[in-house]
Amino acid sequence: MRIGMIGLGRMGGNMTRRLMKAGHACVVYSRNAGSRAKLALDGAIPAGSTADLVEALGPAPRTVWLMLPAGAVTEAMVDQLAPLLGAGDIIVDGGNSFYKDDIRRARTLAEKGIRYVDCGTSGGIWGLERGYCMMIGGPKAAIDHLDPIFAALAPGLGDIPRTPGREDGDPRVERGYLHAGPSGAGHFVKMVHNGIEYGLMQAYAEGFDILRNKDSKDLPEGERFTLALPDIAEVWRRGSVISSWLLDLGAAALVKDPQLRGFSGFVQDSGEGRWTVEAAIEEAVPAEVLTTALFARFRSRQVHTFGEKMLSAMRFGFGGHVEGAEAIYAGADPTGPPEGKQ
Repeated sequence: MRIGMIGLGRMGGNMTRRLMKAGHACVVYSRNAGSRAKLALDGAIPAGSTADLVEALGPAPRTVWLMLPAGAVTEAMVDQLAPLLGAGDIIVDGGNSFYKDDIRRARTLAEKGIRYVDCGTSGGIWGLERGYCMMIGGPKAAIDHLDPIFAALAPGLGDIPRTPGREDGDPRVERGYLHAGPSGAGHFVKMVHNGIEYGLMQAYAEGFDILRNKDSKDLPEGERFTLALPDIAEVWRRGSVISSWLLDLGAAALVKDPQLRGFSGFVQDSGEGRWTVEAAIEEAVPAEVLTTALFARFRSRQVHTFGEKMLSAMRFGFGGHVEGAEAIYAGADPTGPPEGKQ
């Protein structure tokens, strides 16, 4: 297939490379000419503008995939593309947009016959190698049309054992992508996914903070232990019920820097954690852990603990997030993060 990719940051660039490895032709655009040039060396077709990109895609149905920061940046690009596209064309938002924005955009674009697909994308800076888990919302016909694209980006079956009883289920989910429902459903599922991520990371962070402080002078001398955190993280990776990719990333960080001195402990939050808590309030669903994890990130900007350094280490591990170099999410217009930041 031929697809346009707008936003060539840490995820957009690697997604383009993964698609090209699978044989798809990619027309790419970014405000950064250097990003376009790098991908051209890998075989992409660079476009100097959005109009050039649409023209290079050829006849309908054309597909343009956006990997841009949520909020005003994505909104402006959708508005820019709408007059250039026509009936049958597809816009895919693969960033972290608020799901209610997806519902509104889908309705507006449908008036022109343009199909809108929201694709929550998880995989971070490792996606080129590992593939991307995708949670997709939008019309079935558009998603079926794009199946070769999703299949190329997804991790595939790999060596994960099949869940008993899934033999007659949707085979796509076992390969790492899901048609979650109508417009907005994909980003809603990804939003809750990221809210859960907050809670999991906070649990690891607090646990390792407790382990580290077991040699505190405030404890009786006979009850103090000096514990090897890299070794504890490593043994937990081996058969423990709390093993996970997040723990893998934490273990790797501790081996390199056992005191995590290279991390400030200042922990950012993107929109999804806040939106997940807001959804819980709207649904009257208790979400104590996720809410506390979000507020812990707010506190980290005032007082930095070893636990917050552990959070920073895990965020850097999966997404390349550099604390202090990102804008703090403060509403529906987070225009500060670099392109494609997830």
